[in-house]
This record gives sequence, structure tokens and C-alpha cells, in this order.
Amino acid sequence: MIELHHRNYSIAEIRDLIASNEPLELSDQLIENIKQGRTFLESFIERADRPIYGINTGFGSLCDTEIASDDLGKLQENLVKSHACGLGSIVDPEIVKYMLVLKVLGLSKGNSGVKLQTVEGLLDLYNSGVIPVVYEQGSLGASGDLAPLAHLSLPLLGLGEVHYNGEIVPAREALAIEGLSVIELGAKEGLALLNGTQFMSAYSAYILGRLQKHMVHVDRVAALSLDAYDGRIEPFDDAVHAVRPHTGQRESAAAIRANLEGSEWINQPKKHVQDPYSFRCIPQVHGASKDAIAYVTSVVETEINSVTDNPTVIPDEDKIISAGNFHGQPLALVLDFLCIAMAELASISERRIYKLIGGQRGLPAYLVANPGLNSGLMIAQYAAASVVSQNKQLCTPSSVDTIDSSNGQEDHVSMGANGATKALRVFENLEKVTAIELLTAAQAADFRQGKSSPTIEKLRIDFRENVPFIEDDVVLHDLMQKSIEFLRH
Repeated sequence: MIELHHRNYSIAEIRDLIASNEPLELSDQLIENIKQGRTFLESFIERADRPIYGINTGFGSLCDTEIASDDLGKLQENLVKSHACGLGSIVDPEIVKYMLVLKVLGLSKGNSGVKLQTVEGLLDLYNSGVIPVVYEQGSLGASGDLAPLAHLSLPLLGLGEVHYNGEIVPAREALAIEGLSVIELGAKEGLALLNGTQFMSAYSAYILGRLQKHMVHVDRVAALSLDAYDGRIEPFDDAVHAVRPHTGQRESAAAIRANLEGSEWINQPKKHVQDPYSFRCIPQVHGASKDAIAYVTSVVETEINSVTDNPTVIPDEDKIISAGNFHGQPLALVLDFLCIAMAELASISERRIYKLIGGQRGLPAYLVANPGLNSGLMIAQYAAASVVSQNKQLCTPSSVDTIDSSNGQEDHVSMGANGATKALRVFENLEKVTAIELLTAAQAADFRQGKSSPTIEKLRIDFRENVPFIEDDVVLHDLMQKSIEFLRH
């Protein structure tokens, strides 16, 4: 059992927490936060002499419609049901786990006014492996991720569907098997569950968690490509980068030097004076993307430790304020930025693939011993180029769009949810291109005499245990898939 605490969590901590598959529980401090928030809300409602948005009023453009006190619970239940308007593909259950954890953390700060039973209900779903079925489409990224979070919340009411024991089943069926009770929502609770940026935040944290691990491969595979291409090490000298000291650039140059320390190939005399930009400018391009990713990470980590539902309950100041913390603009902008940063890593990787198969620097055309009869890795480069081109289309920013909704009350939205789902596609495309570069660079290296560095030689040995050298043409799809799986593990 892992205890959640009243503190800020990093993306890496959230990733490791979910990867552990351990059940979660609330600390005493979080329980006290929730109870204090709920007690204050109930007291405030009793004392109120005016409508309070979303608590005793309708929603969106219906904010001026007052609701009778006897109907406040029904109002919240109706909200969840009516907002469950998801479309498209089903979200990966792993990402839904992120949504559950982030929603629990947000509601546990005491600024949402929900009952302890409701937060524990979300934890029960997580701990029992009853993972709500959520859909990719439906959120505008403002007023919170309404449709996805409605689907996340439906099982609390015994509605909707869930992933359970490897199948999709009605929520009520899984709840019965696990002995979990249906929850009756009180004032504000449906709104607290549906308002918030946890769909965008979950995607962001999930992508960045995987990307943090993948960036090690990006540099190491680039180092293998450089050595297999008989590249020069001078452009990676720290003296060059000290006079243009961008953090990511300097780190990337250092990573290449470290990966190639002790290589016979990198230190042998060169006939060529320069390398193409895709090799020579690895620090500048990889580094710029790393700096972008670092900035995105800082914004996302602020978001996942924030309260993003509405209205905001502030017990210490005796206030309930209807404002706009649900607006996803901070995430929408950086998700577009993240797409570009990842796409550029894939773009320069594809260019190195192209150079490696070009029959230059003592390497055979298309990296096959008998070109002509064999096409070798010719079309693997086509595949990488296709993916890189798709990334360019996916990098069209979502955040520049907005569509008026709720009869004009919600007249500017972030579209960050669309940015989130396309960011995952760009990341997966980056994985594919990096894997093709590894396949290509390893093939090129096998045509060389001597050895690379101990680090790169270990990479080659480990890779060859999974993906064989290509003597004659084979079905490359299979080897490309094995290369992707190799990088993921």
C-alpha cells in the first residue's frame, strides 16, 4: 500500500507509482483536507443568501437558473450522465490510471468541497483494477475535460463501462464482483469530478514519463550512427558549446562524447573535413528539443499539483469563487511545443538514416552485401520519411483554435485535449523512427572492422540478441517491430 501525501509530485514519481501496481491510500493530512473542505462547503451553502454557481445553479449558460435544495444531488448526477459524450477510440487504460491518480490528488487538496467517500470511491476503482472506459474525443480543453472526466466518473454511479480482468464490462457488474458500492453525489461533487484538466494532464505526464526514458536512446542511437558513419568527434568538444551554453546543447554534446568514449572508430584518421548537419549538429538539435521538453515538464508538473476544478473552495478566507482554473491554456500551449520538439528529434534521425544507406564512406548501398538483387534498408527509410511527414501535419497547433460553446458563455477554449492526443501520436512516431535508425546504424556498424566504444558495443550486442544482421532481404516490418520493442524495454 502506497500512501499519497500532501506534497508536490514529479512526473517521474507519478510514473513509478503507477508502474508499481501497488494499491494507494490517502494520508491523514489528505483526509483532513477533504473533510475540512466538505464541512466548509456545507456550512457555506446553509449561510448563502445568493446563488452559487454549479452548487445550486445550472451549468454553463444555465448558470442563472437556480436549483431547489432538494434537487442538488440529482443535479450533480444529471451533470455526469449528460456530459458523458465521448467519441472515438478508447483511451489506453494506463493513461486512465493517470487520470484517476491525478483527479484524486487534485480533489484531496481541500479546495473542491467533495465528500471523502467520493475520493475514496476513485481510489477503490484504481485499487480494484476497475478502470473506467474513457474516449479520446469530446473535450474542448476548457471548462475542464468535461466529456472524458464524465466517463471517468460514471462507474462511481454504477454507470458506463470499465476495463476489468482484461475485458470491457458494464461498470455495475465489476463493482458487484469487487464488492464496491455505488456513490450518491452531493452538492458540487459532479462538477468537481468533471471540471479539471486531468485528461490533458494525464496524457502529458504519461508522454513525458516515457519520453524521459526514450531520450537516453535518442542520444545513444545517434552516437552509434555517428560512429558507423565514420563521423568526426570535434563538433562535440565542450569548448564549442561553452561559448553557446544552452543547457540541452551542452548536455547532448557531453552525452555523445560519453557514449563514444574509447571507440576505435571515432579516433581513427578521417578523410573528410566535415560531416552533414544531421551528424554535426546533433547537440544543437537534440539540445533544443531537450530544453523544450524541460520547459514543458515544469509546466505539467505545476499543473498536476494544482486545483483545476470550479468553483474553488477557499475555507481559510471563507470564500467560494467561480473562476477559470479549468482552462487548459497552459497545457495546450506546451503540448503543441512538445509535439514540435519531438518531431524535430524524429526529423534529424530520419536524415541520419538516409545518409547511412547512401553507399558513402565505405558502406554498401542500402547496407546490404549484394545490392540490386537485394534492396536492403531502402524502404525502411521510406517508412521513416512517411512517419516524419505525418509528424509535420500533427504539429499544426491545436491551441490556436477555439470554438464558441455553451450558448456563448464558454467563448474561448484551449483545445488542449486534441493537443494531448496528437502529442501521443508524435511520441509514438518518434519511437518508430529512432528504432529504424537503430536498425540502420547497427547494420552499418557490422560492415566496419574493429570496435566502437564499450557503451556502444554493449548496445550492439544486446540489440543483436533480438534483431539479427540482415544478410539478404527479409520482411523488414518484423525487424522494425522488434527494434521498437527493444527500445521500449
